[in-house]
Amino acid sequence: MKRLALFAVCLSFVSGVASAQERFPLWQGGVPGFEARASIPEISQDWWTKHVNNPSVTAYLPDPAKANGTAVLVVPGGGHALLVTTSEGEAVGKWYTDRGVAAFVLRYRLFREEGSPYTLEDARADTERGMRFIRAHADKFHVDPHRVGVMGFSAGGELARMVTLSAPVHARGKGDAIDLMPARPDFSILIFPGPLHGDDEVVTKDAPPIFMAAADDDQCCSQPPIDILKLYRQAGASAELHIYRAGGHAYNLGENTQLIALKHSPQQIEDWLSDSGLLGHPAPPTATHLDPQPKVK
Repeated sequence: MKRLALFAVCLSFVSGVASAQERFPLWQGGVPGFEARASIPEISQDWWTKHVNNPSVTAYLPDPAKANGTAVLVVPGGGHALLVTTSEGEAVGKWYTDRGVAAFVLRYRLFREEGSPYTLEDARADTERGMRFIRAHADKFHVDPHRVGVMGFSAGGELARMVTLSAPVHARGKGDAIDLMPARPDFSILIFPGPLHGDDEVVTKDAPPIFMAAADDDQCCSQPPIDILKLYRQAGASAELHIYRAGGHAYNLGENTQLIALKHSPQQIEDWLSDSGLLGHPAPPTATHLDPQPKVK
């Protein structure tokens, strides 16, 4: 009996290690030029985090038996004044691991927070560094460096749009080996993305496949995905857009709504990932197969 008890304790310890999340700073010693601010503590309450001075990613890694090699950088929203680190961060990371995807939740610098010394370009640099960090450590995390995407909510959707469609900003400081990695994602998911975007957007036929969603009554953020869809259609690039009739802003993964369509919205993201060949099996053919139609006499 004692041996069985000891085995149970050991098993629970191993399981805890396997499911634990680990946080990684994007720059060792702090962001170049802002090293002295790296030790300033963050403040987190309820559902939000502020005072991000040492940008990082928290890795949510799937069970190795379920892992499919796909990875995604999750970029929470919060109007660039705070980060919604629960429903647009931790919950999303866990949602991905249940589907065999490695998720990395980004904590980026906030240029609209009161007293912030940062700019939008700093937030973009953090997002690009997050993408490069995942690729630079692909072997460690057991992911395919050619299947690394980005998912952004609201303000995070703005940053995800920029890393997808705009040229990278200059590397911070002198640059290092991580900065040599590509920052552009292999696929993008924008959930009610805000209106900010880069001045140099370029959409070609080879643009990263994109999934977008928003509620029609979202006064802030229903138009940007429609604008992006237009750019993608003009270029002949792969895009999917869902506009829900209602739901407002920040419905996230549909966890706090009575609208059935929004409750089902995560399934539509999963379906798109599956159709894109990102969940461990090849993408199905996209050609239309219609039943033979009778000739009109």
